[in-house]
Order: sequence, then C-alpha cells, then structure tokens
Amino acid sequence: MSKRALITGIAGQDGAYLAKLLLEKGYRVVGGFRRGGWSEFWRLREMKIENDVELRPFELMEYSNVQRTLEKERPDEVYNLAAQSFVGLSFDQPIHTTTTNAIGTLHVLEAIRMVNKEIRFYQASSSEMFGKVTDALQSELTRFHPRSPYGVAKLFAHWATVNYREAHGLHGTNGILFNHESPLRGQEFVTRKITLGLARISLGLQQELVLGNVKACRDWGFAGDYVDAMWRMLQQPQGDDFVVATGQTHSVEEFVDAGARVAGVPLEWRGELADREAIDTRTGAVVVRVDPQLFRPAEVDTVRGDASKARRLLGWEPTVAFPELVALMMEADLRRARAGVDL
Repeated sequence: MSKRALITGIAGQDGAYLAKLLLEKGYRVVGGFRRGGWSEFWRLREMKIENDVELRPFELMEYSNVQRTLEKERPDEVYNLAAQSFVGLSFDQPIHTTTTNAIGTLHVLEAIRMVNKEIRFYQASSSEMFGKVTDALQSELTRFHPRSPYGVAKLFAHWATVNYREAHGLHGTNGILFNHESPLRGQEFVTRKITLGLARISLGLQQELVLGNVKACRDWGFAGDYVDAMWRMLQQPQGDDFVVATGQTHSVEEFVDAGARVAGVPLEWRGELADREAIDTRTGAVVVRVDPQLFRPAEVDTVRGDASKARRLLGWEPTVAFPELVALMMEADLRRARAGVDL
C-alpha cells in the first residue's frame, strides 16, 4: 500500500517541489490550501502535477478543520509548509504572522496527538530563527536570536515541535532550512524580484530595479534539493532537528551580478550602502538602485549554515551550486518576459 502524505501550503514553492518528489516515490499526495487560493496553483501547473495532487481546503487557524482533515485523510506523514512566509511583511503584520506561523503549527501538532500519534510530522523551521549570529557557522546547537516577527513565530513553532516530541512521543522533526530558491519563487522575494527585474530590463520592458540592503549575505540553495532533505528526515527512526544549507554565502549584490551576466546586462556598481547603484556600462543608465526605505527595521547581515549532521545522518548533499541556481531562475524569467507571462 502506498504511503499517504498531507502537505500544508501545497501552493507554495516548496509544496510544489515536495509534491512532485513524493509522487515520484509512489505516495498519494493530499495538498492543503486556503480557500480563495486557486489562482496560486500555477506552481503545480508548472510542475505538471496539478491533476495528480488531491487538493483539500485547509485552514491552519481553524483547529476543527485541521483535526477533521487528519481524521478523514489518515496521512502517514504531514509536512507543515503553510505559513506567512515573507519576512519583510512580518514587521507590518506581526500578529497575523504569529498566529499563522506559531499557533497554526500548534493546531497541527495537537491534532496529530489527538488523532494518531504515529503520524510523522515535519515542521518548516527557518534560518531566520538564528538572526543576530555571533558564530561563523550555524548548526543545530547554535543559539537562536531572531530579528523579525517571522523569526520569533518560527521559533515558537520549532520549540513546540520539540516539546511534542519529548512530552508526547510524536515523530516530530524540524528542518532548519536556510534560504532556498527556484524559478517557482514568488515575486515578493528579493531573489525573484532580481531575476524578473533583470529579465524585463534586458528586454526593454523595465527601466530600473529597486532593492534594499544589497550587502546582506545569505546561504542560498535550490528548493528541489531542500525538499529531498525534508523527505529524508521523516524516514529516520526518530524525529530530530536538522540544518539544511550549502555552507556558502553570497550577497544580494553578488546575486544581481550573477543574474545580470546571464541576462546580458553589463553592470558597474558605485556609491556606498544607502546610495549604492549599478549602471549599464553600455548606456550609462542607472538600472539598479538601493532604496533605504526597503531596509528591514532589524537586519540580519549574514547567515551561513552547517549541514554536516544532515550529510552524515541523512546522506543529503546539495546538487545545484549558486551560479547554476541563479541561471535557472534567470533563464526561466527571460522566457516568461519574452512570452509576456506574469507568474
């Protein structure tokens, strides 16, 4: 009999990649989505799996709905990917972010405890929980110091998962995933904003790209690699916590440079942090500009993950390097821009 998995947040980037992976492994995949979110299924269509996933209305903030869904679907594994996932927005909507990301996770954990404690549970933790780091590398033992309402809410959900594992014997696992991107990223995220903006600039459809702190550094990996780590975690005998990262960091400015090379836009940077800008050396026109209003109230300057535990226990390795990742995203947005497709 095939395993059955419930993925909350099926319409997101990770949900689509994970659903495809599980389908290829012979799972029956149930995807939870918020009512009114049908337009967001473009990722499932891009992956050509929209008709293979069993879609169910699912609301994290309605406990009775969560419990009924578990009782009806009887999943072997639950991957909790649903969240208010935009860090910047969490400063403007801290209460919504906290109730969704923290209390919503608690609803799923409690429903599993009540319905079937044998269900294996994956919680999408985040490198944003580390926040203001003092160590060069962040591992499962690194002290947490979140710098955003998003990071704080994710930390609550992380410790709730640990608590249900220790207090109630649930197979609960936290995947502390560092930044992971793909052509399925939403336009509200800086990486996709960059690749889409550069694609439009290269085709004469947009004049400039406006960004926040281009000196911020992140450990960027490929979402397709990271969902493989999620699956591997739930195949372990007991629940545990795992950092998933490449161990390499690049600045937002480096991301812009890598994308510009693929797009054929030669850049030259000038100015300091708040006045930083890049010109197209062919025309002298400013095509990338920094706007200090886009800086976060409390910035996370640099994070870099130590995934040695995942490598050792899960046999996981990233397969897509930074230049390949940027090229994948850049080429996808060039195709979309040429076709007039807005995703």
